[in-house]
Amino acid sequence: MVIVRITMNVLPEKQLEVTQTLLSMIEPTIKETGCLSYAVFCDIEDQHRFSLIEEWKSQEDLDRHFASHRFGILLGTKALLSEHLEIQIHTVLRTEGFGAVEAIRKNSVDINRP
Repeated sequence: MVIVRITMNVLPEKQLEVTQTLLSMIEPTIKETGCLSYAVFCDIEDQHRFSLIEEWKSQEDLDRHFASHRFGILLGTKALLSEHLEIQIHTVLRTEGFGAVEAIRKNSVDINRP
């Protein structure tokens, strides 16, 4: 699995335009081959800062998305930003669930007992 985080700091006067662009991209992107999830978040401490979190089945699926016209539209918003677009790509080799947290907490409690 590949996880992408895109951070955007939007010019205050361009907030509505960027918000509309991001919202229009959610549904079509989720329908792309290999897209596991695609979500847009607004920072609760800075309403002009957005994060997109994308999960893809494979690097090939992500590459196809990056080459798409739709992703080109996202890149086209750079003139509406106060800072450069930040993109982080993470390759995930293993995923664990709540059981891992429970195991760590159990071991931590055992270690910290007098």
